[in-house]
Amino acid sequence: MKHYLLPESGSFYKANLHSHSTVSDGELTPEEMKQLYRSRGYSILCCTDHEMMVPHHELTEPDFLMLTGFELGFDEVREDFLEARVCDLCVIALDKNNITQPCFHRTKYHNPERNGEIVFDGNEGDFEREYKAECINEAIRICRKKGFFVTYNHPTWSLEHYEEYIKYTGMNAMEICNFSSFIDGYDEYNSKAYDDLLRKGERIFCIAADDNHNRRDPESRMWDSFGAFTMIKAKELTYESVADALIKGNFYSSQGPEIYGLWLEDDMLHVVCSPADKVVCTVNKRRCMSRYNEQTGEITHAVFELKKSDGYFRVTVIDKNGLKADTNAYFTDELKLP
Repeated sequence: MKHYLLPESGSFYKANLHSHSTVSDGELTPEEMKQLYRSRGYSILCCTDHEMMVPHHELTEPDFLMLTGFELGFDEVREDFLEARVCDLCVIALDKNNITQPCFHRTKYHNPERNGEIVFDGNEGDFEREYKAECINEAIRICRKKGFFVTYNHPTWSLEHYEEYIKYTGMNAMEICNFSSFIDGYDEYNSKAYDDLLRKGERIFCIAADDNHNRRDPESRMWDSFGAFTMIKAKELTYESVADALIKGNFYSSQGPEIYGLWLEDDMLHVVCSPADKVVCTVNKRRCMSRYNEQTGEITHAVFELKKSDGYFRVTVIDKNGLKADTNAYFTDELKLP
């Protein structure tokens, strides 16, 4: 009997869950970004502008969904900001009607003259930030409690190393790939950091996102859109259905390759994907597995034997250009494995 890890029913919707518009430091308006992404086959966009949670529900249409969110930043105090470590979190509302920005401060971390554009709880005190794990974890806890999906962003660009990010806890997901940082020259494919957090005990998902600002020539290789995305499998393209898929982890991340099916049959993991050079299964021990097709050089269906002692497993599909698609991690103690 098949146990589907990515649901058998529903449709895949292509999403960019980290982006910046003219509401903060992006070059395109939310409307322009919507049109741009819809023209390239996307169905979901979240404008996660810096410190500004502004809903754009008026841009939602039957074939395109706008999610509400913002990016929350914690900066180390240094004379030269380029030397400072930072921790950035994307915070996405899981309820369409939740438009109250959490962890708000009336006078810091943003331009207070724009407070009128933000809905915040006036009965709550100002949230003071420090670049410390305790403060960052408290912000994650508050955002989760208030109904938000929280992701940890671009650790390489942030100059964060193991000793910093391993202390973070409670987020829903982390960015396994951040395209804007990647094209700027950072090694922002973060599978090692993802495994570090999983092996520490965090049961989190992974997303891929553009983090686009669209400041450069759209015809150049430095254009920061369409390089990393999240494929969300939901029953329908509604806020409620997509939020439910995010909570349950019914999605995968990609730089290009597609994953069509992912299921368990007895103790065997099956992966069906677009033509790939290699499919890899990573587990929580020194037992990494890879599959190739020696005859054709392309593989579209890979099978791996799993064991309960593997702890967790996740799959990476790698195409001939080295572009990757990554599943979330799945935990063997939550599944029926021998």
